[in-house]
Amino acid sequence: MLNDSDQMKLLIQLRYTPMKHTSTWHEKHKSGSKFGERLADSVATGMGSWRFIIIQTVIVLVWMIANVIGFIDHWDVYPFILLNLVFSTQAAYAAPIIMMAQNRQSERDRYHAEQDFETNVEAKKEIEQLLKKLNTIEIEKLDKIMELLQLAVGEKK
Repeated sequence: MLNDSDQMKLLIQLRYTPMKHTSTWHEKHKSGSKFGERLADSVATGMGSWRFIIIQTVIVLVWMIANVIGFIDHWDVYPFILLNLVFSTQAAYAAPIIMMAQNRQSERDRYHAEQDFETNVEAKKEIEQLLKKLNTIEIEKLDKIMELLQLAVGEKK
């Protein structure tokens, strides 16, 4: 049976047990990424931004205005076939690159979910251990109270 100071030491030890530190899922992902994967991620991030949309819109407007007004030369007259070819080429390269980035994001999400699950399982085990120890302490305290009550009843007789 534990006395009060032993119980307090046990609780302090349980409370201040350091958790093992592992690198985060983001650190593991970045360190394991190859050049092509990092490039696909950055291209997808850039093409999915408002900055890219605004810059591309400005370029298209300048292209169209320059060809409609055409002070010097009309290099791509209306219906802007060269512009359509540029967009088609851009889309042909952008689609697979964005798909690669989405696949990488799926891998990151899957890994993150696995890490969350492992953390939850570990936390559950720790909580169950704490409950067992607290139940043991409670039973020991109740036994001590029962002994004290029996002694008190025995002294009254």
